[in-house]
Amino acid sequence: MANTFAEKIIQFNRELHYIGALPDGFGVLNPYLDNPETMTVMQAFYRKYYNDSNKRKFIIGINPSRHGAGVTGVPFTDTKRLESVCGIKMLSARTHEVSSVFVYDMISAWGGPDDFYKRFYINSPFPLAIVRHVKENDWLNANYYDDPKLFDRVKSFMIASMKKHISLGLDTSEVFILGKKNAQFIHKLNKEEKLFEKATVLEHPRYIQQYKSKEKQLYIDKYLVALSG
Repeated sequence: MANTFAEKIIQFNRELHYIGALPDGFGVLNPYLDNPETMTVMQAFYRKYYNDSNKRKFIIGINPSRHGAGVTGVPFTDTKRLESVCGIKMLSARTHEVSSVFVYDMISAWGGPDDFYKRFYINSPFPLAIVRHVKENDWLNANYYDDPKLFDRVKSFMIASMKKHISLGLDTSEVFILGKKNAQFIHKLNKEEKLFEKATVLEHPRYIQQYKSKEKQLYIDKYLVALSG
């Protein structure tokens, strides 16, 4: 089934390449070029959960982290949850990513990955990992909005990426945006490009895990109510 949602995503990821300029001190990591096994596990994931032509709602993150999709090629999915929840083992890397913990606890509360991924597609407006140089051989995760010059440089790539995501077969009646600051930028882009009819903003999984872990269940419930709407 060459035209399934899975094959369209795989093709999108295969062709993913950022060639634009970046401000000094920033870099872009492309896991599909950096590690051949990333391509293998990413394909296994999408063929397992997206092997159909169903319309799905879009959940938008910020940009992948080095330890989540920056390794596995699957948004908000570190190697631990890729193996323990999705049954896909990655041999060349072992990662733990804070956001992945919340997302998979929420998916479990929803009813598990089979049903969740049948209805939702998660990705980012900038679908590659961005890193910032701190000191010699030391790079940290960065967000596309951390620096105004960075956002200006990547903006057109983000718009093109979101349009490609939509063309995979997404339901644009409502989009779910993770992170309040992220939402400010997506709202601007949406105003210019009219990509989605309605936007619902949810707290970012990393923020919840780091700062609101005692109230985690409340946030899981908030996600479930919003996504069920």
